[in-house]
Amino acid sequence: MKTEKPYVIGIDLGTTNCAVSYVDMAAFQKERSTPDTGRKQKYVKVFHIPQLTGHGELTKLPVLPSFLYIPGEYDISKEVLKHPWKKSEDFFAGSFARDHGSKIPSRLVSSAKSWLCNPGVDRTAKILPWGSSGVEKISPVSATREYLLHIRSAWNHSVKDEDLFLENQFVVITVPASFNEAARDLTMEAVKAAGFGTFVTLIEEPLAAFYSWLLEHETTWQD
Repeated sequence: MKTEKPYVIGIDLGTTNCAVSYVDMAAFQKERSTPDTGRKQKYVKVFHIPQLTGHGELTKLPVLPSFLYIPGEYDISKEVLKHPWKKSEDFFAGSFARDHGSKIPSRLVSSAKSWLCNPGVDRTAKILPWGSSGVEKISPVSATREYLLHIRSAWNHSVKDEDLFLENQFVVITVPASFNEAARDLTMEAVKAAGFGTFVTLIEEPLAAFYSWLLEHETTWQD
Protein backbone atom coordinates (compact mmCIF):
# COMPACT_ATOMS: atom_id res chain seq x y z
CA MET A 1 0.00 0.00 0.00
CA LYS A 2 1.36 3.40 -0.97
CA THR A 3 0.17 6.28 1.17
CA GLU A 4 1.67 9.56 2.34
CA LYS A 5 -0.36 9.39 5.52
CA PRO A 6 1.58 8.69 8.75
CA TYR A 7 -0.84 5.96 9.80
CA VAL A 8 -3.18 3.44 8.30
CA ILE A 9 -5.93 2.81 10.86
CA GLY A 10 -8.30 -0.15 10.82
CA ILE A 11 -11.63 -0.06 12.64
CA ASP A 12 -13.76 -3.13 13.24
CA LEU A 13 -17.13 -1.54 13.86
CA GLY A 14 -18.61 -4.55 15.59
CA THR A 15 -22.12 -5.32 16.77
CA THR A 16 -20.84 -6.19 20.25
CA ASN A 17 -17.40 -4.58 20.34
CA CYS A 18 -15.40 -2.10 18.30
CA ALA A 19 -11.65 -2.57 17.88
CA VAL A 20 -8.97 -0.32 16.43
CA SER A 21 -5.59 -1.26 15.00
CA TYR A 22 -2.99 0.81 13.23
CA VAL A 23 0.28 0.71 11.31
CA ASP A 24 3.01 3.35 11.53
CA MET A 25 3.75 3.59 7.80
CA ALA A 26 7.19 5.16 8.18
CA ALA A 27 8.40 2.26 10.31
CA PHE A 28 6.67 -0.27 8.07
CA GLN A 29 8.14 1.02 4.83
CA LYS A 30 11.61 1.40 6.33
CA GLU A 31 11.85 -2.32 6.98
CA ARG A 32 9.59 -3.41 4.13
CA SER A 33 12.33 -5.12 2.14
CA THR A 34 13.63 -7.10 5.12
CA PRO A 35 12.35 -10.70 5.27
CA ASP A 36 10.23 -10.97 8.37
CA THR A 37 7.76 -13.76 8.91
CA GLY A 38 6.42 -11.92 11.96
CA ARG A 39 5.78 -8.69 10.08
CA LYS A 40 2.11 -8.58 10.88
CA GLN A 41 2.61 -8.95 14.61
CA LYS A 42 5.49 -6.48 14.52
CA TYR A 43 3.79 -3.61 12.73
CA VAL A 44 0.07 -3.97 13.31
CA LYS A 45 -0.64 -2.50 16.74
CA VAL A 46 -3.85 -2.47 18.77
CA PHE A 47 -5.03 0.94 19.96
CA HIS A 48 -6.26 0.63 23.53
CA ILE A 49 -9.33 2.88 23.68
CA PRO A 50 -9.82 5.15 26.72
CA GLN A 51 -13.38 4.84 28.05
CA LEU A 52 -15.41 5.07 31.21
CA THR A 53 -15.23 1.86 33.24
CA GLY A 54 -16.94 3.20 36.36
CA HIS A 55 -18.03 6.38 38.09
CA GLY A 56 -15.33 8.86 37.09
CA GLU A 57 -12.97 6.03 36.08
CA LEU A 58 -11.29 6.19 32.68
CA THR A 59 -9.41 3.09 31.51
CA LYS A 60 -7.71 2.09 28.26
CA LEU A 61 -9.15 -1.18 26.95
CA PRO A 62 -8.41 -3.19 23.79
CA VAL A 63 -12.04 -2.93 22.65
CA LEU A 64 -14.87 -0.43 22.95
CA PRO A 65 -18.09 -2.31 23.73
CA SER A 66 -20.73 -1.21 21.20
CA PHE A 67 -23.16 0.06 23.80
CA LEU A 68 -24.37 3.62 24.25
CA TYR A 69 -26.01 4.91 27.40
CA ILE A 70 -28.38 7.88 27.31
CA PRO A 71 -28.40 9.41 30.81
CA GLY A 72 -31.55 10.71 32.38
CA GLU A 73 -31.80 13.79 34.55
CA TYR A 74 -31.41 11.95 37.85
CA ASP A 75 -30.16 8.40 37.26
CA ILE A 76 -26.45 9.30 37.11
CA SER A 77 -24.40 12.37 37.98
CA LYS A 78 -22.91 14.28 35.07
CA GLU A 79 -19.79 14.84 37.16
CA VAL A 80 -18.81 11.17 36.90
CA LEU A 81 -19.23 11.14 33.11
CA LYS A 82 -16.46 13.60 32.28
CA HIS A 83 -14.06 12.66 29.48
CA PRO A 84 -10.65 14.19 28.81
CA TRP A 85 -11.96 15.53 25.50
CA LYS A 86 -14.83 17.88 24.77
CA LYS A 87 -18.26 16.30 24.28
CA SER A 88 -21.42 17.92 22.96
CA GLU A 89 -23.72 15.27 24.46
CA ASP A 90 -23.94 13.41 27.77
CA PHE A 91 -24.23 10.11 25.89
CA PHE A 92 -21.32 7.79 26.61
CA ALA A 93 -20.16 4.58 25.00
CA GLY A 94 -18.17 1.57 26.06
CA SER A 95 -17.66 -0.63 29.09
CA PHE A 96 -19.43 1.49 31.70
CA ALA A 97 -22.30 2.16 29.29
CA ARG A 98 -22.81 -1.59 28.93
CA ASP A 99 -22.50 -2.35 32.65
CA HIS A 100 -24.57 0.57 33.95
CA GLY A 101 -27.10 0.12 31.16
CA SER A 102 -27.70 -3.49 32.19
CA LYS A 103 -29.35 -2.05 35.32
CA ILE A 104 -31.45 0.48 33.36
CA PRO A 105 -31.96 -1.18 29.94
CA SER A 106 -34.55 1.39 28.88
CA ARG A 107 -31.68 3.85 28.41
CA LEU A 108 -29.21 1.46 26.77
CA VAL A 109 -28.61 1.38 23.02
CA SER A 110 -27.17 -1.84 21.61
CA SER A 111 -26.87 -3.70 18.29
CA ALA A 112 -26.86 -0.46 16.30
CA LYS A 113 -25.00 -2.17 13.46
CA SER A 114 -27.75 -4.78 13.14
CA TRP A 115 -30.32 -2.01 12.91
CA LEU A 116 -28.40 -0.35 10.07
CA CYS A 117 -29.17 -3.27 7.77
CA ASN A 118 -32.82 -3.63 8.84
CA PRO A 119 -34.96 -2.35 5.95
CA GLY A 120 -38.11 -2.68 8.05
CA VAL A 121 -37.39 0.52 9.99
CA ASP A 122 -36.35 4.08 9.25
CA ARG A 123 -32.69 3.87 10.22
CA THR A 124 -32.38 7.64 10.41
CA ALA A 125 -35.31 7.92 12.84
CA LYS A 126 -34.98 8.09 16.62
CA ILE A 127 -36.00 4.51 17.44
CA LEU A 128 -33.30 3.39 19.91
CA PRO A 129 -33.37 2.14 22.61
CA TRP A 130 -35.94 -0.08 20.91
CA GLY A 131 -39.15 -0.59 22.86
CA SER A 132 -38.41 2.13 25.42
CA SER A 133 -40.84 4.91 26.17
CA GLY A 134 -40.54 8.20 27.97
CA VAL A 135 -36.78 8.47 27.31
CA GLU A 136 -34.67 10.33 24.80
CA LYS A 137 -33.92 8.26 21.71
CA ILE A 138 -31.49 8.33 18.81
CA SER A 139 -31.29 6.71 15.39
CA PRO A 140 -29.12 3.72 14.46
CA VAL A 141 -27.05 6.09 12.31
CA SER A 142 -26.54 8.47 15.22
CA ALA A 143 -25.58 5.62 17.55
CA THR A 144 -22.98 4.47 15.03
CA ARG A 145 -21.73 8.04 14.80
CA GLU A 146 -21.31 8.13 18.59
CA TYR A 147 -19.09 5.02 18.58
CA LEU A 148 -16.97 6.44 15.76
CA LEU A 149 -16.80 9.85 17.41
CA HIS A 150 -15.59 8.26 20.64
CA ILE A 151 -12.86 6.42 18.72
CA ARG A 152 -11.82 9.57 16.87
CA SER A 153 -11.77 11.67 20.06
CA ALA A 154 -9.81 9.02 21.97
CA TRP A 155 -7.23 8.68 19.21
CA ASN A 156 -6.79 12.45 18.80
CA HIS A 157 -6.45 12.93 22.56
CA SER A 158 -3.77 10.24 22.57
CA VAL A 159 -1.61 11.59 19.72
CA LYS A 160 -2.10 15.32 20.48
CA ASP A 161 -0.43 16.35 17.17
CA GLU A 162 -3.01 17.61 14.64
CA ASP A 163 -1.05 16.09 11.75
CA LEU A 164 -1.61 12.70 13.38
CA PHE A 165 -5.32 13.20 14.09
CA LEU A 166 -7.49 10.34 12.90
CA GLU A 167 -9.31 12.48 10.33
CA ASN A 168 -5.94 13.09 8.66
CA GLN A 169 -5.04 9.40 8.30
CA PHE A 170 -5.99 6.61 5.91
CA VAL A 171 -8.83 4.70 7.60
CA VAL A 172 -10.30 1.31 6.73
CA ILE A 173 -13.60 0.28 8.32
CA THR A 174 -14.94 -3.26 8.08
CA VAL A 175 -18.60 -3.98 7.41
CA PRO A 176 -20.46 -7.31 7.20
CA ALA A 177 -20.74 -9.05 3.84
CA SER A 178 -24.50 -8.93 4.43
CA PHE A 179 -24.53 -5.13 4.29
CA ASN A 180 -26.35 -3.94 1.19
CA GLU A 181 -25.69 -0.62 -0.54
CA ALA A 182 -28.13 1.22 1.73
CA ALA A 183 -26.43 -0.04 4.89
CA ARG A 184 -23.03 0.91 3.51
CA ASP A 185 -24.27 4.39 2.64
CA LEU A 186 -25.71 4.81 6.14
CA THR A 187 -22.38 3.73 7.62
CA MET A 188 -20.60 6.37 5.55
CA GLU A 189 -23.17 8.91 6.69
CA ALA A 190 -22.22 8.10 10.29
CA VAL A 191 -18.52 8.28 9.37
CA LYS A 192 -18.91 11.80 7.97
CA ALA A 193 -21.04 12.93 10.91
CA ALA A 194 -18.30 11.71 13.27
CA GLY A 195 -15.83 14.09 11.62
CA PHE A 196 -13.69 11.56 9.79
CA GLY A 197 -11.71 12.80 6.81
CA THR A 198 -12.09 11.85 3.17
CA PHE A 199 -9.58 8.99 3.29
CA VAL A 200 -12.01 6.31 4.45
CA THR A 201 -12.55 2.95 2.79
CA LEU A 202 -15.16 0.33 3.66
CA ILE A 203 -14.28 -3.31 3.09
CA GLU A 204 -16.27 -6.44 3.83
CA GLU A 205 -15.21 -8.47 6.85
CA PRO A 206 -14.38 -11.69 4.91
CA LEU A 207 -12.12 -9.65 2.62
CA ALA A 208 -10.43 -8.05 5.64
CA ALA A 209 -9.79 -11.52 7.07
CA PHE A 210 -8.33 -12.63 3.73
CA TYR A 211 -5.99 -9.62 3.60
CA SER A 212 -4.91 -10.38 7.16
CA TRP A 213 -4.14 -13.97 6.20
CA LEU A 214 -2.14 -12.83 3.17
CA LEU A 215 -0.03 -10.51 5.32
CA GLU A 216 0.56 -13.32 7.78
CA HIS A 217 1.66 -15.68 5.01
CA GLU A 218 3.04 -13.18 2.53
CA THR A 219 6.02 -15.27 1.46
CA THR A 220 4.49 -18.73 1.96
CA TRP A 221 0.90 -18.40 0.76
CA GLN A 222 1.47 -20.72 -2.21
CA ASP A 223 2.34 -23.50 0.24
